Amino acid sequence: MNVTQWILFILLIQVIHFLGTWKLYVKAGRQAWEAAVPIYNAIVLMKIINRPGWWVILLFIPIINLLMFPVIWVETIRSFGRNSLIDTWLVILTLGFYIYYVNYSLEVDHVKDRSLHPKSGIGEWVSSIVFAIVAATLVHTYFIQPYVIPTGSLERTLRIGDLLFVSKFHYGARTPMTTIAAPMVHDTLPVLGIRSYLNKPQLPYFRLPGFAKVDRNDIVVFSWPADTVRAFFKKEKGVVKPIDKKSNYVKRCVGLPGDSLEVRDGYVYINGAQLVLSDRAKPQYDYTIYAQKGVSSRLLLEAGVSEFNRTYVAQSLSPQQSNALRMEGYGVYPQNDPPVILTDNKGISTEVIRALRLSLREITDRERQATLTDEMAEKLRAKPEIDSIVKIQESKGVRGNNIFPQSEAYAWNNDNFGPIYLPQAGSTVALNLNVLPLYKKIIRDYEGNTVSVSGNQVLINGKVADSYTFKQDYYWMMGDNRDHSEDSRTWGYVPENHIVGTPIFIWLSFDNFNEGIAHWKPRWDRIFTTVNGKGEPVSYFKYFLIALAAWFVFDFFRKRRKKLK
Repeated sequence: MNVTQWILFILLIQVIHFLGTWKLYVKAGRQAWEAAVPIYNAIVLMKIINRPGWWVILLFIPIINLLMFPVIWVETIRSFGRNSLIDTWLVILTLGFYIYYVNYSLEVDHVKDRSLHPKSGIGEWVSSIVFAIVAATLVHTYFIQPYVIPTGSLERTLRIGDLLFVSKFHYGARTPMTTIAAPMVHDTLPVLGIRSYLNKPQLPYFRLPGFAKVDRNDIVVFSWPADTVRAFFKKEKGVVKPIDKKSNYVKRCVGLPGDSLEVRDGYVYINGAQLVLSDRAKPQYDYTIYAQKGVSSRLLLEAGVSEFNRTYVAQSLSPQQSNALRMEGYGVYPQNDPPVILTDNKGISTEVIRALRLSLREITDRERQATLTDEMAEKLRAKPEIDSIVKIQESKGVRGNNIFPQSEAYAWNNDNFGPIYLPQAGSTVALNLNVLPLYKKIIRDYEGNTVSVSGNQVLINGKVADSYTFKQDYYWMMGDNRDHSEDSRTWGYVPENHIVGTPIFIWLSFDNFNEGIAHWKPRWDRIFTTVNGKGEPVSYFKYFLIALAAWFVFDFFRKRRKKLK
């Protein structure tokens, strides 16, 4: 909806409100015209229902107002003597239009000094729950949102199973564009598995003032620009989603609006100079490790490596054993001679081996692949058993698979990419058929124009264009796990209106997070650690426990003192 449509929509709401309440205003000792004046009518209504004036603010905050409207409807009819359970359900199920019946009824009078306290324990409970949801939704939508790291694209900087608090106020909270949505859930309703929002009506993009701007090296949470699936991890395509209901991604911002960015041999260059990452960043790359006597899994584990595969051979495998191993998530190839089993770095658990009575031997190849940080690579190089370690790279000029801008004219890959210009709001670029693949998605999808080609000419909104001026800023996001990250190298620029916030705090962290809650193991050294800052992250968990224990001691003696009095 554009601004004109929203003004008309708001005026329509005011007309509906006036027609349904003007007599109630009069019965409450007010003037009929007071029901027709926007905002002022809400302030007067709060006085009529004997509720605080600051409730008016909640009525104009997107998403929060969806929770407040039913509360106001119920409070309105109760202020005119309609207190029964049937009345309450009628006004909610009719979306407030039951107030019309009350408004034109001759039997109602304004109850000026009605009690605001619930008349039953259930009523008290419902009232507390409603306002707890309102408060939680306000915090979740505009201040801080919990987030869990679902993939390994930022390993080892942020790890799978890190539970974060994401600040929305650092960059300024993005007000919801989707006006009708379930509170405190994203794109899908839990359990039901259905969409949690309506696509229309939509509010224009607006961001509240923040105290920081997205900076190079910031870890940023953003709405995934290429999201076309109904829910995260669902294997379906073609779903058109509002910006604020796209799946949330977290990556590191490596390029800012106005930058020229290039990737050379896996390293990012900004405006010709190699990007210097923050000291907390732990980028990883794929390596081939060589050892004449075989690269043992023990050596890899001792170096802290967790991203590598293990291969086992069995003397024999029955169909029952094969099926049981597959149920445990292992790759099983019983047709090989001897049968082969593939696992991740954890190998096959002792419990499974004993339960299935397996006779296994791990294959230790002379050449193995693993994903390593610089620190891990140095540890392995220092091992006398290791002969050499070579970084795996795609050659320059070789077109990679699924690489932005998905055009044959650009022979780029994950390790050698660009140079590419990151558009800045107000900047203008020359436009022709050669550069169109780089900016087509911006012009068409992010900035709402039609784009077509006629012969050698580019047409925007049906008119020939040899240049284009950008309307907003664009960023370049990449994962620290460089060879295992789907990022801007795949789907391109991240528009400014897709920015959500920045992670500030890890409040819980679990190993084996994707293997089910029964397998979760706390990472004690990561609990209650900050995400940003310099040096090694420091856990404040013990200080939290000390403060919590001190509070319980204080509360115990405080209550004891009260009893003695």
